[in-house]
This record gives sequence, C-alpha cells and structure tokens, in this order.
Amino acid sequence: MRHPKPMYALMLPLLFVIGRVAAADRPDPAAVERGRKEFVSACGFCHGNDATGNRAPDLIRSTLLNHDEHGELLAPLIRNGRPDKGMPGLPLNSQQISDITTFLHARLQEALRSAHVPGDYPLERLLTGDAKAGLAYFNGAGRCNTCHSPTGDLAGIARKLSPIDLQSRFLYPRGSRSTVTVSLPSGEKISGDLEYIDEFDIALRDASGTYCSWPRDRVKVDVHDPLEAHRELMKKYTDTDVHNIFAYLETLK
Repeated sequence: MRHPKPMYALMLPLLFVIGRVAAADRPDPAAVERGRKEFVSACGFCHGNDATGNRAPDLIRSTLLNHDEHGELLAPLIRNGRPDKGMPGLPLNSQQISDITTFLHARLQEALRSAHVPGDYPLERLLTGDAKAGLAYFNGAGRCNTCHSPTGDLAGIARKLSPIDLQSRFLYPRGSRSTVTVSLPSGEKISGDLEYIDEFDIALRDASGTYCSWPRDRVKVDVHDPLEAHRELMKKYTDTDVHNIFAYLETLK
C-alpha cells in the first residue's frame, strides 16, 4: 500500500530532531553551567531562565537556534541584539558568548530527547519511493557513491537499522565534530575542535582542552566539516529524492 506524500511531511520534523540528537556531541558540563549562569543573568528576565520564554520568545523553538551549529548564528545576535525588536546587544566576551550558545544547545538537546518516534514504526508507512530512482540519484546527482559503497560501509545497512533509524541516519548522519586550524600572523598553527565561528571571532578547543579564540580578521582559518557534503545535500533534496533514496537503502539487506 502506498501512502500519500503528506505522511513524510508529518514525519520530517520528527526525523530532524532525532537526527540532531543523534549527531550532537555531548556538551562540556562546565561550559553548560557557565553558560546557564550567564544566560540567567543576562537573558533570563526576558527569555526565561530555561530559555522557554517569558516576556520574549521561547528560544528552544526558534529557527535560529535549530539551525545554528557552532554559534555562527547565535553569536552575532547575542553581540549585536535586535534593536528593532527591543533586544539590546550584550557587552560579553567571546568565552561568555560561547558558553551561552553551549547552554542553549544543551537545552535544545534536552527538549529534542523528549520527542519520541517508535523504533518499530512500520516500514510500509515510510517506503513510498522508487528504489531504482534512488540508486540513480545515489550514483548520479547526489554523488553519494564518492564516499559510500553498498558493498562497503553500507553493506547490510537495512538489516542493521530499523526503517525509522535508517531514514533519520541518512538525512542526519552521525560524524566527528568539525575541526579547525588557525594560522597566526607568526606562522604558528593551532588546531582543535571548532567551538564557534562568526564574522568576528573564531574559537576552538585544543587537544589539551584549552579554549582559544581570536578575532577573525587577525588570523587565517581553515575549517574541516566531515559532514559538509550531507549539509549541502539537505539544501537540494526534494521530497521525492528523499523517498527514493530511502527506498534504495532499504534494498541493502
């Protein structure tokens, strides 16, 4: 039985939150706690101490937070505010802003984990695509075969994952954190996990756990995002593409 397209439209927001939780790294508890204190002090009066809104909007449901990765969207907002909407910019340093964004992402993860889709969600409700068209996309427009192989990393994937997990995993795959190398004017290079980046600042945490940040205009920045190709595809997928790719992946038993 083929189900109408709106079924996927209803499922996508839930798959999105499942994927975000699965892909998210565990935040540093110390940074979360520092961020919580900063947020309560600077933002809690308007947005509520738990970021779910008070005089100002609920941030957990905001599009900005849900699309932010490393503070590239949140940091400019915190720094510059929205004067047209009565939100002032905050005179905080990069560490304080990074801690607040870490706290907000931790709150988002808590909220997302409360969403639940049964792991045994029926395959027939999801399997509405064309497997042959999915294979063509995999080897053609999607260029998925440049990184993945049905006889390699994807061998037996449909047997290993439930249908709901398989669909969410290919849309929002798990992967390593983005890393960054910062080249200083002296020629020294410092590498580590990307903490946040915007048009003004770049911050990383090096192998020793030390937090480092610099103004963007004083250093050269090279970011490596292992999931960049997947993020780009998310901008291009049509509903039909997603249905077809999933149908193809389900053949990999």
